[in-house]
Amino acid sequence: MTALQAPRLTKTRTTIRTRRFAVAASTVIWQGAMVALATSGGVTLASPATAATGLTIVGLARATADNRTGVAGAITVDVENDVAMMNNDATNPVTAAQIGQSVYAIDDNTVSSLATGRSAAGVLVELDPVTGNPWVKFTA
Repeated sequence: MTALQAPRLTKTRTTIRTRRFAVAASTVIWQGAMVALATSGGVTLASPATAATGLTIVGLARATADNRTGVAGAITVDVENDVAMMNNDATNPVTAAQIGQSVYAIDDNTVSSLATGRSAAGVLVELDPVTGNPWVKFTA
């Protein structure tokens, strides 16, 4: 093959992968929240992302999963793994210089450039030119 000498219509594919996880006890995960998995005692449960280490951020909740009155695993949450716009941390904001690098969850809807004490949410794809909010690809 030779390098392009003219424009080419390149086929691309966007794949939204939906997975289902058991929700932790006494927990509500709101629709659109980043969902984190944590394993304790050999059991892996979903909860809203927080500023903590050792979490695996798997994507966004498709719908609210309210297990505030239930035991661990009483309900499940469907999670989409795609690219989504999140809020940008005001203290340690994500910048365009970090495109292609990991960004870190500080709550269930905000990412930061600071890794200390936080788990990776995904990879920065771009910053929205209007809002400055980061587009994040969830990779777990």
